[in-house]
Amino acid sequence: MPGRPSPRPRPLTAALGLALLLAAAPACGSPEAARESAPSHAPAEAPPEAPDQAAPAASPFWVDPQSDAARQVAAWEAQGRNSDAQVLRRISERPMALWGPGDDPGPEIRRAVKSARPAGRVLVLTAYNIPYRDCGRHSAGGAKNATAYRNWIGAFADGIGDAKAVVVLEPDAVPHIVDGCTQADHHDERLRLLAEAVTRLKKNRNTKVYLDAGNPAWIPDPMKLVAPLYKAGLDQADGFSLNVSNFQPDAAGREYGARISRAAHGKHFVIDTSRNGAGPLPGDGHEAWCNPPGRALGVPPTDRTGDPLVDAYLWIKRPGESDGPCRGGPGAGKWWADYALGLAARSKE
Repeated sequence: MPGRPSPRPRPLTAALGLALLLAAAPACGSPEAARESAPSHAPAEAPPEAPDQAAPAASPFWVDPQSDAARQVAAWEAQGRNSDAQVLRRISERPMALWGPGDDPGPEIRRAVKSARPAGRVLVLTAYNIPYRDCGRHSAGGAKNATAYRNWIGAFADGIGDAKAVVVLEPDAVPHIVDGCTQADHHDERLRLLAEAVTRLKKNRNTKVYLDAGNPAWIPDPMKLVAPLYKAGLDQADGFSLNVSNFQPDAAGREYGARISRAAHGKHFVIDTSRNGAGPLPGDGHEAWCNPPGRALGVPPTDRTGDPLVDAYLWIKRPGESDGPCRGGPGAGKWWADYALGLAARSKE
């Protein structure tokens, strides 16, 4: 078990901060993880849920009118596939995280800011460009070196400016240190870059930052995450994120997050519910996380979670983007319309 991290942050800072960030946002309209740093523009037994789930109308977050799902809905309507288009609206009309492009995140983030600001919406963004990303697997890549990453995260933060935003910082980066996937000689640099990224993003007065902490099925002992999370800047961050691009039940995420929170002086967290509506694929076969069949959308994005430690349920993984070239899927992060349609059709929300 890691030693007690320091310095000690004030309890409840993250919750109060996110509450203030979201309070002014009006209700919106209707409705292991391989990932890509930028979304593609090609379209062409369930666990118990948290109490008091909110309908999509309760979400304060921005809906991307140019998402692949929205483009697909338009394409299917033009083709007369109206029934399928209507089902896919369960994705296209709900908020999803915008993943900053790996070359230059500025233009896409500024587009999102320009769209969200007039409606008073809160952006949900993912920064995913750490060097040696994903240990050479499906989503290998990232910035070529530390200097390139510092420049990239600076452009990311500059793009946000004073807009209201929630940033999920570098999915997998800390858990891959804990599980030994990331080479040991890269650990110190990675933790330093993450801490610097938190500092830079928090210079934006309306930006909330959540460091990624994996999921309950990945690092069985969450206490192993606490010390590296603090080295990565958890003391300055608003909290941590769980279940990004994975399928673990909300109940498991809440229990796991509460254990980390108790060891982290009350830090709060957000949970990715984008594809966990039917839980994980039964069994623990190879790449059970990669485009598993029979999955469903989870709880729609909302800040009304019914749990004082859970600041929000978010769709961090964009439903319908492939986990990688497995089970007939395209490359990681590429739009896969048939898979998206299945997720939406099996949704209970």
